[in-house]
Amino acid sequence: MTADSSPDVRLCRALAGLRGLAVGDALGSQFFVPANYPLLKRRELPPGSWHWTDDTEMACSVIAVLAAHHRIDQDALAWSFAEHRGPDRAYGAGTARLLDQVREGGDWRVLAPDLFKGLGSWGSGAATRIAPLGAWYADDPEQATHQAEISAYPTHQHREAVVGAMAVAAAAALTAAPGGPPSSEALLDGVIALVPARSAVGAGLRRARDMLDYGDAATVAAVLGSGRRTTAHDTVPFALWSAARCLGNYEAAFWTTAKAGGDVDTTCAIVGGVLASGKAGTPPAEWVQRTEALPDWVPTSV
Repeated sequence: MTADSSPDVRLCRALAGLRGLAVGDALGSQFFVPANYPLLKRRELPPGSWHWTDDTEMACSVIAVLAAHHRIDQDALAWSFAEHRGPDRAYGAGTARLLDQVREGGDWRVLAPDLFKGLGSWGSGAATRIAPLGAWYADDPEQATHQAEISAYPTHQHREAVVGAMAVAAAAALTAAPGGPPSSEALLDGVIALVPARSAVGAGLRRARDMLDYGDAATVAAVLGSGRRTTAHDTVPFALWSAARCLGNYEAAFWTTAKAGGDVDTTCAIVGGVLASGKAGTPPAEWVQRTEALPDWVPTSV
């Protein structure tokens, strides 16, 4: 049995992943506010409404390009990132500068490789925004990883950042497939099979697979990393461990991920996007209502 591959159904799945990503991003970012630290320990929601960050804004561009082109067009994606970059969305300095230069006519093919002294960015941004693409390609996880790889290059050209994006897209595609992955082990095994083995992200995913029987997320995060170093290989393996441990339970996945600390909005955005790509992983209705609405330029039909 394969997933429906019609464009409207693909978009519906991708939007579900985007909403889950936005909730994880927006709610996770609330716990960078010192006054909310005690709430996290008690698993209590912070007051007020929650605003998402650059991760959600860039994920919106991924969906807009997929809806328009039915694949990733790198130039269209780079321009959408640049056109929609909000000044108050907590973009990293390097990415913000790159997108401003693109908006002024610069070529991402020249600018992106020059980041970080010519190494390219190995941050987690390309991975954090990509779960909706995985949901779009629920009928073809291999194509999900291919398109995720293509999508990373306009901003992240270091190999680890690219593999991180491939891994998250693969996880979302496998979760969104009919029936979803049969088990936590099957999800991580499927992702591991789809990404390059000779990478730090790949090695981290294999360690994550071996730690699925660990019940203490803080211990797992201490081994795998939880984004404190803001690199893909320090972020993606733990996020996918958390998603695999809590398949079908968005609320449990969020608290498991957030309580481990680190780059909480990033890890929770990845987990939220992956879980919400599957029908059983919808975020709580109250959480959706309290999360800032998606921008009106996000397509709702193809």
